Formats: sequence, structure tokens, C-alpha cells
Amino acid sequence: MPHVAIETEGVLSLDEDTVLLTSEVNFAFLVWRSFPERIVGYPPRSHFWDPVKQVWGYTSKWTNEYSIVLTGAAFYHRYYHHLFSQYLPPSLRAMVDRTSNCEDILMNFLVSSVTHLPPIKVAQRKQYKELPNLQGVKGAPWSNPEHFTQRQECVNAFASWFGYMPLVHSQLRLDPVLFKDQVSVLRKKYKDLERA
Repeated sequence: MPHVAIETEGVLSLDEDTVLLTSEVNFAFLVWRSFPERIVGYPPRSHFWDPVKQVWGYTSKWTNEYSIVLTGAAFYHRYYHHLFSQYLPPSLRAMVDRTSNCEDILMNFLVSSVTHLPPIKVAQRKQYKELPNLQGVKGAPWSNPEHFTQRQECVNAFASWFGYMPLVHSQLRLDPVLFKDQVSVLRKKYKDLERA
């Protein structure tokens, strides 16, 4: 929703379990300032056409190509909140609410349909180890097999509503300048990102 409390143009969207260094957030923000019309962030995903099933597929496999940057750790322009709440039909938002899933995919569909451009993935440390579930604590949503199936269904429902596939593939990843060169680590602004 386009909440009045959001006074800045840039919105940092984070899931409650996201772990980022301040230098990672700072670097992503600097990149977003250069590309404010795009989603700029960390976790990439991709879509693909399945010719056998004749449906769109969704994958979380790490490859050199992506078409979605999850909003669990991303910057985007606050204007997209307005479009999300005013332009998209209530049926799509109801689907997201009913499943408690796919709002990040829908945001990527919306932004790509407006810009005709892919999101931008920025460099991050290699992290994200799955922690064992603690007794009595609910597991992460993505550990539920139904979660992935819902995301596949969302991609197809969204493509059907838009009337075409607006997501655009990219191989671009932006890294800090002097990311892995031989300059002294002490002179680098984003030295923590080099420990990847």
C-alpha cells in the first residue's frame, strides 16, 4: 500500500529473516539511485517456458540468468506501491493474500510491465545457510512443498492477466568497484563483500 509514512522515493523491502551487512544495503541503495525505475536487490529467481506442459515455470536454481529479484531484500520506487494497490485487479491481490505468497513475483511482473526492463541483481556475500528448525517453531514458508507449487501457479495466473510474459531475463550483476582486485582491502569501501 502507498502508506503516507513512506516519505522517501526509495523503499527498502526486507523479509524478517533477511541477513545483510550494512555495506550490502548501502551498495544496493547506491545502485538503485542510478536505476530508480527498477527493482534492485539480492535473491534472484527466474521464469521459463515448459514446452511439454505448455505452461510457465518458476525456478530458484542459481544460474547466470535471472528475471526476478525477490523483494525480501530489495529497493524499489515507492510509486510501485500506488500501482500495486490501484492498477492491479483485486483478484490478483486476493490471490496473494489468500496464499500469503507471490507478492514478490507480482511486484516483479508489475515493474517489468511498466519498464520493459529486468530487475538488477547486486553482489552479496555467500550466506543463507538453512538453520535447523527449533522444536515448536514454525519452519520457513519455502520449506513447505506447497509453497513452490503456489509460486508456479502464480507465474501462470499473472501472465494470463497481463496477456503476455512481461518478465525480462538478464545476466547483469553489479559489484562494487575494485571488488576482487589486488588493491589493499583496507582501502576498499565494501571490503566485507569481498570475503564471499
